[in-house]
Amino acid sequence: MTDLTTLLEVGGPLAALGGGTAYTRAKYPAVYWSAIGGPISTARLLSSYSSVMEACGLTVAPSRLRVLAVKATTRREVRPVPPRRGIIRPTSTGLRIRLRLAPGQEPADVAASAERLRHAWGVHAVYVTTIKPGVVELRLVGYDVLRRVRMPRKTESGFLMVPVALREDATPFVRDYRTVPHQLTLGATLSGKSMYLRHLIAGLARQPVALVGIDCKRGVELAPFAARLSALATDPDEAADLLPVLVKEMEDRYDLIKARQGIAPDTPDEEITSDIWGLPESERPTPVVLFVDEVAELFLTATRKDEERRDEMVTQLIRLAQLGRAAGIYLEVCGQRFGAELGKGATMLRAQLTGRVCHRVNDEASAKMALGDIAPEAVSAACAIAPELPGLAVAGETSGGWSRIRTPYLSLGDAAEICRESAHLVPDLPALKPFRPDVPVRPVETPAPAVLPHPVTD
Repeated sequence: MTDLTTLLEVGGPLAALGGGTAYTRAKYPAVYWSAIGGPISTARLLSSYSSVMEACGLTVAPSRLRVLAVKATTRREVRPVPPRRGIIRPTSTGLRIRLRLAPGQEPADVAASAERLRHAWGVHAVYVTTIKPGVVELRLVGYDVLRRVRMPRKTESGFLMVPVALREDATPFVRDYRTVPHQLTLGATLSGKSMYLRHLIAGLARQPVALVGIDCKRGVELAPFAARLSALATDPDEAADLLPVLVKEMEDRYDLIKARQGIAPDTPDEEITSDIWGLPESERPTPVVLFVDEVAELFLTATRKDEERRDEMVTQLIRLAQLGRAAGIYLEVCGQRFGAELGKGATMLRAQLTGRVCHRVNDEASAKMALGDIAPEAVSAACAIAPELPGLAVAGETSGGWSRIRTPYLSLGDAAEICRESAHLVPDLPALKPFRPDVPVRPVETPAPAVLPHPVTD
């Protein structure tokens, strides 16, 4: 009886400790990693580094000088040499460590063993990045950072740069319009595409740029940001009037570049390699970002007249995509589906959209249209996105690389409030004034009448 009582007294706190640890790991993975997971993984890495590298085939035969030195000083066996390890740097989401590769090794050798390293050191994932020739960085991620997204405190920022999501390797996904001028974003209903769009608009609202929207769903997606928009079209008829104005604005900017740099006025726009960023800041036009939501609505037709209008709008969109970057006009094209069956010009427009982000889609063909021509391996990853993970997407790069990203939650009210606070940054573009949306006046809350004390009398 005494032994049983002692066992219960000792086992109770241990069970409570184990339950608390499991609960913390499930509900607060960042806290668990900082307190328990990180130290355990660091100890595993330090104690098993050489043996793990040898098991993964990442060691090389030692040099003759090393063999002679070992035999002259000790009698131990001469073992293969692993990559030289740098200092382990802990982060809030994992560990970072730099390796100097041995002669004859390449970064692809380390990347091919990333899955083995993950299991050996007990982490969620291992990513390999080349720092310089002969040096790679291992980024060990301790837990699934995309399950509950928390953006890093320090993110890369700058003009026309918006940190919009978090990558699966715990680095921010930054939408840089100077590097990737145009982008295609696809996603089915409730996939998180609208959340991605909110972050873009909220991030650009604080910068001196002109925001233009085409939302053929009667403006239900972009109308809440009307206070910050320079122009808004809510149906195909308004879009047909707005797009020629943007094309004319682009042509005027090319004329400005020609006049400033002494280029002949009859030089075709396609042969001008410079852009507005070469102009003095006092003469530089304001950059314009065009958001097109539900791009398929611009392609759908019912009558012959609609077909003519469609062809004109698609031609103008293609011209903006081909020539708009040098004029400081950038496109953000969104939709649920985008394919060749939309009609003439769809494939040509897609080819001009460098960036690709694919949320959960309803069919494999849509994922192929978004990612198949730049990162074929990412198509299966996009098709595997679960419906219970809104905001999860696959971002493809023209170099063939791709990564999973997820957008943090941002309510519509918060995004609209950011636009209202930044309404004074709307630039003065005379050509777009006829399309400036009406900003609803916020109702003034009248304070409740004060209750005055009544005198007490007999």
